[in-house]
Amino acid sequence: MMDEWRGWREAAQTALYGDEGFYRSPLRSPEGPAGHFRTSVHASPLFAAAVARLLARTARELDTGTVALVDVGAGRGELLTGVLAALPKELEVTAYAVEVAARPAGLDPRIEWCAEPPAGVAGLLFANEWLDNVPAEVAEADADGVPRYVQVRTSDGAERLGDVVDGADAAWLERWWPLSAPGERAEIGRARDAAWARAAGSLAAGLAVAVDYAHVRGARPPFGTLTGFRGGREVRPVPDGSCDLTAHVALDACAAAVAGTGPGAEGRTELTGQRAALHRLGVSGDRPPLSLAATDPGGYVRALAAAGEAAELTARGGLGDFGWLLHRVGPERGR
Repeated sequence: MMDEWRGWREAAQTALYGDEGFYRSPLRSPEGPAGHFRTSVHASPLFAAAVARLLARTARELDTGTVALVDVGAGRGELLTGVLAALPKELEVTAYAVEVAARPAGLDPRIEWCAEPPAGVAGLLFANEWLDNVPAEVAEADADGVPRYVQVRTSDGAERLGDVVDGADAAWLERWWPLSAPGERAEIGRARDAAWARAAGSLAAGLAVAVDYAHVRGARPPFGTLTGFRGGREVRPVPDGSCDLTAHVALDACAAAVAGTGPGAEGRTELTGQRAALHRLGVSGDRPPLSLAATDPGGYVRALAAAGEAAELTARGGLGDFGWLLHRVGPERGR
């Protein structure tokens, strides 16, 4: 099997989520995702606090004091743990961690561990750096400019061109990521569109949010973004279970997969950047006034440290470049 040529989607699915896959095997990745790449959750508790404010806002819009928080791709539960610690006491929250790995020891007992998003709950579904790990087929334009599937050898990551892309995959490329020049590559996002539609569709009412490195039509990377991570370093993507396999997300296509029709449909889905989204949730990299140092030196130091963390979360060229896809589900009763 290690020398078998397969499409990237099948190969990555086994490498990441098979019985001995990167995200399922405690031997391959005992620390979870945090041991291999740094996300906004790991960068600062300000991120979890911002999600807590978004959850509280969602509860107000739903006019309820009891709300669900669903973390899709929960890792080891770091985001849920931080959000629960930051929430106002009067808000009653049922927290769900959606993850293929086993429940970690010592996790807050208030967090329910599950393999799929719960159906029919009302509240906030939050997917931080999940869609980039939903495996996708890779296509490359051949010498004649014809898109073909890229096949990969599991043992060493060697690649070759396979069959011509056809059917629904070809239609997706034509609409969202057309290829023409020889050597151009794309990650076909149909599986991600479907995964996001299922996740967002699990909510009875509330807000579904996907946060990921992303791109939109008209600004696609010409050679794709598929890569690997191991131990905090970017590595060559080899689908043997030894590394994370990730590719940026066509969030505009995901948005279209859940866009509704009829009155008010246009306002249901929003695509923005992390910098703007976090600013709206009160996270800013503005330095505290120097006068505070004279009246409250300790407070000034704390505020300065928080400003530094906020600046990292919103920095252009870094975490601030994440895309945020927000989709409202069900009736909106108030703001």
